Amino acid sequence: MEFSPELRAGVLAGDITVSYRLWKRLQVKVGGRYAIGGGFIEIDSIDLVPFGTVTALDVRRSGELDRESLRRRAAHAGPIDDDTMVYRIAFHVSRHT
Repeated sequence: MEFSPELRAGVLAGDITVSYRLWKRLQVKVGGRYAIGGGFIEIDSIDLVPFGTVTALDVRRSGELDRESLRRRAAHAGPIDDDTMVYRIAFHVSRHT
């Protein structure tokens, strides 16, 4: 899983624990461990949800200031409206090597 450079430190610090992705097909799996910069994350859960269901808490967990910032970041793969289905991916920093 890739993260924008400005988000990587937050991911590795454990401050960012959720990501929303507009993928045509799933690219990670629950329990999978993925390299991020100098560390790893492990996927806890994956849900396919309408973008309109993103909560304020998940906006903060994704490292964004507001829902529109999250929408713009996730929209690199195409436009996102409130009915657009996106993957909600919850993860944690994996401490084992």
